[in-house]
Amino acid sequence: MKFLTYILLVGILLIGKSCKQDSLVDHVNPFIGSSTSVGVAGIYHGLGKTIPGATTPFGMVQLSPNTVTGGDNGSGYSYEHQTIEGFAMTQMSGVGWFGDLGNFLVMPTTGPLQPQAGKENARAGYRSRYDKQSEKASVGWYEVHLTDYNIGVELTAAPHSGMMRFTFPQHQESRIQIDLARRVGGTSTEQKIEVLDAHHISGWMKCTPEGGGWGDGEGKSDYTVYFYAEFSKPLKDFGIWEAQIPDTAKRNRENVQAAYYQDWVARAKVQSGRKQAQGKHIGFYTNFDTRAGEQVMMKVGISFVDEKGALHNLKSEIADWDMEAVHQRARGLWATALDKMKVSGGTREDKTIFYTALYRTMMDPRTLQDVDGRYPTGNGQVDTAYGMHTRRTIFSGWDVFRSQFPLQTIINPRVVNDVLRSLIDLANEKQLNYFERWEMMNAYSGCMIGNPAVNVLAEAYAKNIRDFDVNKAYLLALGSVNTFGNGDQLFTPGKLGISLTLEYAYSDWCLAMLEKQLGKARAAAKSLRRAQAYKTIFDSEKKWFRPKDENGAFLPWPANGREEHWYGTIESNPYQQGWFVPHDVNGLAALLGGKDRMINDLNDFFEQTPVNFSWNDYYNHANEPVHHVPFLFNKLGRPSLTQKWSQLICRRAYRNEVEEGLVGNEDVGQMSAWYVLAASGLHPIAPADGTYEITSPIFEKIQIQVGTLDGAKREFRIIAKRHDADNIYISAARLNGKPLHQMTITHADLLAGGELILEMSDKPKDIYE
Repeated sequence: MKFLTYILLVGILLIGKSCKQDSLVDHVNPFIGSSTSVGVAGIYHGLGKTIPGATTPFGMVQLSPNTVTGGDNGSGYSYEHQTIEGFAMTQMSGVGWFGDLGNFLVMPTTGPLQPQAGKENARAGYRSRYDKQSEKASVGWYEVHLTDYNIGVELTAAPHSGMMRFTFPQHQESRIQIDLARRVGGTSTEQKIEVLDAHHISGWMKCTPEGGGWGDGEGKSDYTVYFYAEFSKPLKDFGIWEAQIPDTAKRNRENVQAAYYQDWVARAKVQSGRKQAQGKHIGFYTNFDTRAGEQVMMKVGISFVDEKGALHNLKSEIADWDMEAVHQRARGLWATALDKMKVSGGTREDKTIFYTALYRTMMDPRTLQDVDGRYPTGNGQVDTAYGMHTRRTIFSGWDVFRSQFPLQTIINPRVVNDVLRSLIDLANEKQLNYFERWEMMNAYSGCMIGNPAVNVLAEAYAKNIRDFDVNKAYLLALGSVNTFGNGDQLFTPGKLGISLTLEYAYSDWCLAMLEKQLGKARAAAKSLRRAQAYKTIFDSEKKWFRPKDENGAFLPWPANGREEHWYGTIESNPYQQGWFVPHDVNGLAALLGGKDRMINDLNDFFEQTPVNFSWNDYYNHANEPVHHVPFLFNKLGRPSLTQKWSQLICRRAYRNEVEEGLVGNEDVGQMSAWYVLAASGLHPIAPADGTYEITSPIFEKIQIQVGTLDGAKREFRIIAKRHDADNIYISAARLNGKPLHQMTITHADLLAGGELILEMSDKPKDIYE
């Protein structure tokens, strides 16, 4: 009897825990930010560009709808588009450059076979209009109804595989077709497929820079996607189509979207019963005679190693046809991931925004390895990861070093360690002496500026995340700042000179922090001198930063002054980029004439910002260079202004909406990570110093599972007393019962566990006694 009572109690506890976890999962709205509308954004960068499809934490597969390929629609999907092109197994979510992936595009259809996708809002091609009301997305799930074919579509995902269910109408020509050439931003350049038996197909798609993709080919992405797919209904009437693409044809984004190229695809040769093919533009179809409401299912494993890996991935993760079981496993993985941060108080809308943001921060950097640990290397070989290490990919460095990686050092330190090991190994494989800035599928794309991996390394080391070859890492960091840096002249000339000089100066400071910890005093002193390079481009007459030419003379001052977009800057103006001296706020204040003048200028900067924080020439939250700026007030002795502005940004720049859910590109977790940290009451200015600025949280209570590499966890709680919409200011703070006199906390404080209590008030207070 005691045993039965024990079992009953355990069951009740498990059910209670499951319900508790599910409540966090159910707060996620994958449609937030899933638009790239340039019209709404008012800028060519567009909006969030997130995907609504099914995925798992840091998973290889993102099974998601695709509406338009190419251009700056990097995710392949935008909510406002009226037709769906198909459902792909891989995507990049929230990227600001021309995208990639979108491979293995599956589309259920009826009627005559059409091998070309067709253009948005055009009737020709296999794409279909869809019922917007039927479109639903939740954690690990997506569904929609295709109106042109009267077909229902449901998707779910596992880490390396995915499952699709199609509900067909009564029709003699129902079909599942797979466009193997399809790729976001271009085309795969070669494909291979083989029908193995009555239920299985296998093959691969090779994606090279000649086929566009990442940066329209400039991103140098070169990878092969292998697949193994199984159908629930036997393959009896099937075939392959193959377009005759001339050997001389160019095949990047502009060309494959051209009318002549699409005409080649439309006139593709269709061969019924053909079991295998290898070519430049091929696809596969299987026809069915379906009754009304008949469901045909399909499950697919992918790999970036080989077809055997794709098969093993699928069999390891999806052994049967129980789609709901796969869905529930995905929900369970997300429940565990989201449970690392629990918030109390706030509105339901606040929680939806928070948990959707937290969800977005754990999509990348994704696993690149199969379930058996094998992964493709940067030199075209195959290696195997052992122990706790996971080979990862998609490091959006310039974006994510600011908030995304600081967040992961708290809740997912193993992921941070994985990325550093992956970048170290990749540099060795490519025989390069520097870290990549923006890595995608082992490619050194060279995208954006600075040396973000040096910051990530210095921050990780400061936070005791060190399970990698520290000496190799240091040499790569040194090689990075020497290859891409201000050098001994202490400035970088040219049209991007402000952005480059300031970012490189910060990289030098990060290196100095690492060198100090490694006991390299002489090297640290040299790096610290270089970290002062920002002063060399400050014009005392204009009281702001200016780019210089090769001879050290300032470039002409523009009519719009420091608000001139692209004057010495990248994706910003001097007013925005000029605040990027995170490592020496006091030094910056001295240049500007003292802390009071800097505070006044910062206030003007924020006061001129649009109420909705849309793209603008002042505090432009839609782009990364200013993400640390609200927290500068803490360093200047005016923490109440940090509290005011971080609250307003959280309230106005993040919404439970599609188009205006994010004011700018998600940028692979950065935009969402900023919110997660700020809404929790913490955010770094210079992450490599291991500290966080304290600000006004959105919630009454935040419970954080702070992790370590050995798997240990400590709970750190942030409690805001008398918290409400009016009481946004902190009147007093106590850490584990002891008063805090500055609005700063260390990573060591978080690791120790404990409690930060904030007394909230409706009146600003800047001196804490």
